[in-house]
Amino acid sequence: MKIYTRTGDDGTTSLAGGSRIPKHHARIEALGSIDELISWLGLLRDLKENSGHKDFLIHLQSQLMKFAAVISSGDDRKVAEKLLPDEESVKAIEDEIDKMAKDLIPLEYFIIPGGNVIVSYCHIARCVCRRAERKVLKLYSKNKIIPLAGVFLNRLSDYLFILSRKISSDLDIEETNWLI
Repeated sequence: MKIYTRTGDDGTTSLAGGSRIPKHHARIEALGSIDELISWLGLLRDLKENSGHKDFLIHLQSQLMKFAAVISSGDDRKVAEKLLPDEESVKAIEDEIDKMAKDLIPLEYFIIPGGNVIVSYCHIARCVCRRAERKVLKLYSKNKIIPLAGVFLNRLSDYLFILSRKISSDLDIEETNWLI
């Protein structure tokens, strides 16, 4: 099978059920942001400084692949019910956040992202996650087919923030506080 089909040359793309929509459709925007987030998590997973988080990052990517499948299925509730992320996925993220945060210095200021490439990658992934959250919530603002999506993505962005702080701490990188 060839990778190119030429069917998208007219500016449309097909959904899982075969229907076609414009590539600028809100569904494709949401799907693209989820896809980008999956790729950023893959980059974070591949960095040696993150080896202790590799399995959990793969789990997160898998959950996001389920979201992508639901989004690409249109409004098919049967697909959504089968492919939604695990009910326990939000709790699993919260548990990982709590585990990482217990040894971190409490925040008193906003943090200016940076200090190390991997820390910056975490912050970029967090920003992409926030964008994906906005796009998914906009897509489903009238059709509440996947209410878990907003909660999952919101918690995932928190996880990525705490992961950046944990890596900074583990690598003894001083965080840059934003002072007004």
